[in-house]
Amino acid sequence: MVAYRIEDQKRFTSELFVGTLFDRFFLREAVIVTFNVFTVDGKIRQGYFTEEELEEERIEEYSLWTAVKPFCYSLIRGKKLPESFRIVFQYPAAATERFLSDNGVDMRAEQVKGLYLNVRYEDGVLRCVTGTAVNYFTMDKSLDRAWDEAVEKYLRARQIPFVTE
Repeated sequence: MVAYRIEDQKRFTSELFVGTLFDRFFLREAVIVTFNVFTVDGKIRQGYFTEEELEEERIEEYSLWTAVKPFCYSLIRGKKLPESFRIVFQYPAAATERFLSDNGVDMRAEQVKGLYLNVRYEDGVLRCVTGTAVNYFTMDKSLDRAWDEAVEKYLRARQIPFVTE
C-alpha cells in the first residue's frame, strides 16, 4: 500500500470527473460529501438488466467508472468545493491475469480478489492509495509492489504530479 499525494488537484479532478483517467476501472464505491452525504454503490443490481443486455454490453458485477462518472460529477460541480469525497476503484478482474504475467508475479488470477485504487479528498488534500486483496494468506509482497509500481507508472504516464507519502 502506497499513498500518492496529488499536487495538481484541479488537473487530476478534471481528468477524474471529465476526462478518461479511470474509465476502464470498476467503481466499488463512491462517497461524496457536499450539502448531504451521497453514497454510490457500484455493484450492479441483479435483475435490472436482461441476460441479453448483460452479454451484449459485457456488464459485470460492478459498474465501470465511465457509466457512473457523470452522476458523481453532477454532485461536485458548482461554486463550492465538496467537503470530501472517496472513490474506490477496482482494476478489471479480466485484466488481472495479464497484469500478473506482465509483472512477473507468481500467482494465479483466481487467487487475487482485487487490485484497488482509493481516491480520497479530505481536508484540502487529494490522495490516491493503492491496495490489493488475495483470498489466501501470504507473506509474499510481490503483488503489492507490482501494483504500487503500476499505479505510479500510470500516474506519470498521464502526467499527474504527485508526491509519495
